[in-house]
Amino acid sequence: MVNKNLAASLLAVTALVSATATAQTTAPQSTVETRPAGPAYNDVWSGVSPWLVRVRAIYIDPHPSNGATGNGLVPTDSIQVDSIWAPEVDISYFFTRNIALELVLTYPQRHDVSISSGPLQGNIGSIKQLPPTLLAQWHFPTSTGFKPYVGAGVTWFWVTNNDLNISNPPLGAVLDVRTSNWGFALQAGVDYAINKNWYLNADFKYIWVSTKITDTVNANVNTTLDVNPAVWGVGVGYRF
Repeated sequence: MVNKNLAASLLAVTALVSATATAQTTAPQSTVETRPAGPAYNDVWSGVSPWLVRVRAIYIDPHPSNGATGNGLVPTDSIQVDSIWAPEVDISYFFTRNIALELVLTYPQRHDVSISSGPLQGNIGSIKQLPPTLLAQWHFPTSTGFKPYVGAGVTWFWVTNNDLNISNPPLGAVLDVRTSNWGFALQAGVDYAINKNWYLNADFKYIWVSTKITDTVNANVNTTLDVNPAVWGVGVGYRF
């Protein structure tokens, strides 16, 4: 009788251990199988190419500063460059899921220029400049439709034309802006994936760039004009 009871007990323990081991083995598989799949657009490489094109409306807000020139007729930090709205197109290429290169393009932008103090105070005309910008980007991996990114790169501040109406030889100053120059840009933004192809976008860039102000009357006296625009943008993108 003892042997029969012992055998029955052993069979019961064996069955319990076997059932526990089976549950432990199958539980992870069951979890993986039943876990809901994320949206297809979470995988930026799922059925799309590495090319992303965006169209943005941007607000360009310069933060100018300058040295004195024109024998003091143009005081330090008196040159003002107005803010404008403009369209922007950028083309991004993703080398990996997280690393991309973005080329920012727009048309020549016209900024009104004024002097805020001194004998030449008032509006003095405008300049046109073209600022193509190239940025290396890091796109943060996320499990949602929000895709934040940061970038850094260079811009070419190309002065295509100026229409400054300072020509006042009795006061001894004729100013000219012609110098183009390289600048440095930082960027932060976020894409929101509507689906695998379409994105909403918000973007911010700060660009450090300067040009030369030349007084052509006073022995070509030069001073630096730092434009330094903050660029705010919203738009839509398409991933091919």
